[in-house]
Amino acid sequence: MAYTTINKSSLHFNSKLYTGNGGTQTISGIGFEPSLAWFKARSSTSHMLQDQCRGKTKFIEPNTTTGNQTSSDGISSFNSDGYAIGANGRLNSNNTSMVSWNWKANGQGSSNTAGSINTTYTSANTTSGCSIITYTGNGSAGATIGHGMGIKPSMIIIKNLTGNDWIVYTQSLTANKILYLNTTGGQNDNNVFFNDVEPTSSLITLGSISATNGSGVAMVAYCFSDVQGYSKQGSYVGNGNANGTFVYTGFKPAWVLIKRSNAGGDQWQLSDSKRGFNGAIKTLFTDSAEGEVSGNSIDFVSNGFKNRSTSVGRNGSGSTYVYMAFAEAPLVGTNNVAATAR
Repeated sequence: MAYTTINKSSLHFNSKLYTGNGGTQTISGIGFEPSLAWFKARSSTSHMLQDQCRGKTKFIEPNTTTGNQTSSDGISSFNSDGYAIGANGRLNSNNTSMVSWNWKANGQGSSNTAGSINTTYTSANTTSGCSIITYTGNGSAGATIGHGMGIKPSMIIIKNLTGNDWIVYTQSLTANKILYLNTTGGQNDNNVFFNDVEPTSSLITLGSISATNGSGVAMVAYCFSDVQGYSKQGSYVGNGNANGTFVYTGFKPAWVLIKRSNAGGDQWQLSDSKRGFNGAIKTLFTDSAEGEVSGNSIDFVSNGFKNRSTSVGRNGSGSTYVYMAFAEAPLVGTNNVAATAR
């Protein structure tokens, strides 16, 4: 039976719902000081992603190719239980229902010198397998950067901060295939992104392309590892039935990101346990500014998730999908307390 050493997942990842006020406000109740905060209006507004390594005034948009942007009215401070925010419409539009997804790494971190490129900052949480890395590329195939987690990443998301697509590595596709977080494209088989070299417990190998290793270009990478009972990256094959494919994770999910990988044309589908219950869990899309979609598309259960849609976007017959999931509660923790479905 699956177990975990992380009995309380919300100390490392948590979703937060709040209502914007168009001015300033403090968002609390997250349970930790976020190192990475991803915001989305539940209506039609671009995503906004901020982290402590790039600094509180900088943001990027997962649904666009736009590079690092500066905002004095985004996050004004990261606090022990959340953050203070300003009037930026992407995270605090007046009377707008908002969601934020938050991860704990290690604050701003420090330079990691394990690779051939010394990172500007590497902020790593070795317990939950989360790392934020800022670095300057050198354009050389085979260059490496240190991620600091001590275990192999199962998903890596890299953004060139001057512009370019968001590049996604998953262990399910291996290092010779990538996806684009900001598009509906299918997998791209090309060794220029990660040099066809799998990441290790300490290093990420980069190719020569500007999207992951532009010479003299500032970059950011977000890394996540599989931690039993807390996080999991994997793949499954759809069955095209409303009584859809069940995917075992070993925990009750709090957050699931799904992408059809074997062909293009389908969006990245993001669901969380705060925006609805089974039978009515809502979906947002990382590649689009559009608002959330209602419908009985996915159920979260005590040991995984079950698709309830015939849509090719998450459950087409014979189609292959990759996913990343974070836990709301483990199936069984070190205290031998089992999670319950709802």
